[in-house]
Amino acid sequence: MGLYDRYLLPHLIDFACGMGEVMKARSQLVPQAHGRVLEIGIGSGLNLAFYDASKVSVIIGVDPSAAMQKLAKQRAAQISTPVEMIALELGQIKAADASFDSIVCTFTLCTIPDAVAALKEMRRALKPGGRLLFCEHGMAPELPVLRWQNRLTPLWKPLAGGCHLNRDIRALIAAGGFHIGELSNRYLKGPRPMTYIYQGWAE
Repeated sequence: MGLYDRYLLPHLIDFACGMGEVMKARSQLVPQAHGRVLEIGIGSGLNLAFYDASKVSVIIGVDPSAAMQKLAKQRAAQISTPVEMIALELGQIKAADASFDSIVCTFTLCTIPDAVAALKEMRRALKPGGRLLFCEHGMAPELPVLRWQNRLTPLWKPLAGGCHLNRDIRALIAAGGFHIGELSNRYLKGPRPMTYIYQGWAE
């Protein structure tokens, strides 16, 4: 890991993912979590303030970036819900089958190298009747925007921690073995190739 990835990128991601409309989207989704929660890509902990402490018993946060955890630990100290953070890839956590009531995944599927394999692992760890709560940016419906996403992604990935602008989030979730129960799509403010989001839940 170079100096950019170790020291600068975590703060850039924290800034970009903590902007107004992104935080509003988080605030609409995260309070739906309940029970024992697995958060995929907890990063710098931007979701932590939005968990409902009366509904959540513990949050297990998984992220491969140890560099992000200093910020996350500061935010975890400000809430009453217990938070455990693991600096590992999803497939390495060795979670038991059907051990989580909710899984939260926000602005994360864009960077996971094998998103379908990760989603299958989430499905394995989720209890029957539990929900995957997701808010992700990805493939836009308009062809001109999608073309720009395809052009920009090879240049964008090394600057943004492996982020893909053009992933079909709906298709990835389905390929991971989930059935989408609710989905809303919209553009957030900002450059269209980077701001088309998929938000909802799947079982």
